[in-house]
Amino acid sequence: MKVVVTGAAGQLGQDVLKELERKGHEGIGAGREQLDITNEEAAIAFIEDVRPDAILHCAAYTNVDKAEEDEDNAYKVNALGTEYLAKAAKKVGAKLLYVSTDYVFDGNAKEPYEVDHPTSPLGAYGRTKLAGEELLKKNLDEFFIVRTAWVYGIYGNNFVKTMLRLGEERGEVGVVHDQVGSPTYTVDLAAFIVELIESENYGVYHASNEGICSWYEFAVEIFKQAGLDVKVNPLTSDKFPRPAARPKYSVLSKKKITEQGFTPLRDWKEALAAYLEESKR
Repeated sequence: MKVVVTGAAGQLGQDVLKELERKGHEGIGAGREQLDITNEEAAIAFIEDVRPDAILHCAAYTNVDKAEEDEDNAYKVNALGTEYLAKAAKKVGAKLLYVSTDYVFDGNAKEPYEVDHPTSPLGAYGRTKLAGEELLKKNLDEFFIVRTAWVYGIYGNNFVKTMLRLGEERGEVGVVHDQVGSPTYTVDLAAFIVELIESENYGVYHASNEGICSWYEFAVEIFKQAGLDVKVNPLTSDKFPRPAARPKYSVLSKKKITEQGFTPLRDWKEALAAYLEESKR
C-alpha cells in the first residue's frame, strides 16, 4: 500500500513510518512543509497528486493548555484539517485513519470507556479533537478513528523523558496520584494502527497499552525500571493547577481490538521496559 502519514515528524508519526516500512508498505511522510492540512485546496491537491491507498492522520494541535486561549488555531488543525483530509480521501478513494484522544471524555467514569460511550470534553483540546471526529463521520461513510491516551515514544517530549530528567536533576519529584489511565508506547500504537489500516474493519477503536495506573504509579515504575533512586511524592491535581482541566479517569476499553481479531497492545510495564531499552540505542 501507498500510505500518506500526516504529522510525520511527530512522536507517533515517525514510529508509524517505521512500522509501514517494516511491513513492506510505501510510507510517504508529510510534515507541515509538504502538507498544510489547514489549507483545503492545498490538502486536496497534495492527496490528489500522491493518490495514496490510505492516509494515517497523526498530525494534531496537542498543546492542551495553550489550546484554551488558542482554540481557533486548535480547531483549524484538529477539526478542519481532518475534514479537508476526509474530502481528499473521498476524492481518491483512500482509506483514512484519524488519531483521536481520551480527552473527548470528561473523566468522570468509574469503568473503562467503551467506544460508544457519550462524549463530553472538558476543554478546548478535547472539543477540537471531537469536532474532527464528527467532521470525519460527516464526510466519509467508512473510516477509522483510534482514540488513545498518555502517549510517549523516543521521538518527542513526553512524561517519561520529563521524569527521568527531573529525577536525575533533583532526586525528588511530585506527581499527581488522582488521575488514572493507561500509558501508550508509540511503537505499540503504530503497530496497531498499521494492522488496522490493512483491514476493512472500519469504525471507532480505543488503543492503549494494557493495565491501569495513576501518573504517580507510572513515575514510580519509570524510576524503578531505570534504576534511579528518586523520591516520588503523591500530589492531588489541585496542587498542580494548569490552564486546562485533565480527565481524572482516562481508562479506555480495548474490547473492540480483540473482538475484531486484532493484536492487543502489551502490558504498560512491558512497553515501558521496551521504551527504556530503545532509548539507550
